[in-house]
Amino acid sequence: MTTAAARGTMPLADHLREARTRAFRAAAALIVGLIVGYLLSDLILEVLRAPIEALAASRDASLNYDSITGAFDLKLRIALLTGIVVSSPVWLFEILRYLSPGLTRRERRLTLGYTFAAVGLFAVGAAFGFALFPHMVALLTGFASAQDSTILAASTYVDFVLKTVVATGLAFMLPVLVVLLNALRVISAATLRRSWRLITVAIVLFSAMVTPAADVLSMFLVALPMAALFGAAMLITHLHDRRLARRLAVAAEPAASLPA
Repeated sequence: MTTAAARGTMPLADHLREARTRAFRAAAALIVGLIVGYLLSDLILEVLRAPIEALAASRDASLNYDSITGAFDLKLRIALLTGIVVSSPVWLFEILRYLSPGLTRRERRLTLGYTFAAVGLFAVGAAFGFALFPHMVALLTGFASAQDSTILAASTYVDFVLKTVVATGLAFMLPVLVVLLNALRVISAATLRRSWRLITVAIVLFSAMVTPAADVLSMFLVALPMAALFGAAMLITHLHDRRLARRLAVAAEPAASLPA
């Protein structure tokens, strides 16, 4: 006999109970990740401080805290961000498992595929941004005279690194969203082809915003992978639309062959 859970239906009380259980597991994973992040916060800050230490070899440069609790607050922020990243496999899994009973087999396959692709591309983009930020720090601080001192607020500096990493991560993830919208028939491959100039301009403008305007090489290092990913997304949407049109044409043939 098929149970209600096996059919994808579940009483409200069971839904709430499952949501509470999965939320507890996700929260426990986040707490463990927070502890790990706190233990690693000094090491992470040392990595982030490396460009400033390199700059200090040629001029007076340092990170500073503008309040008594500034160092502790920054350590907690780094611990929290690290905890979210470290625990992400667990809470993503719990979210997907909670949603999967209400989805069809095709929807589950699409959800898992797009989620893994988006997470993977975000990780690649974030790693790209993390590798890029030391060059951005060196270039931007290089506009100051050698006789000047570069005194940076630690929280502002970490926010700058975070924005760079997250921005490049999201940029690399956008092609997956384009493919998903095409799979949902929200946007067509023909529309994307007609908008390729606008997409190119948007990529260049975004790359210019997340990289120093004078650093053309860094801008192209961001723009070229993004352009390649969007090109791949446009190819996938083209193949999807062509396959869909062929399927609709085959489905329409029997109806067309019927006598009037």
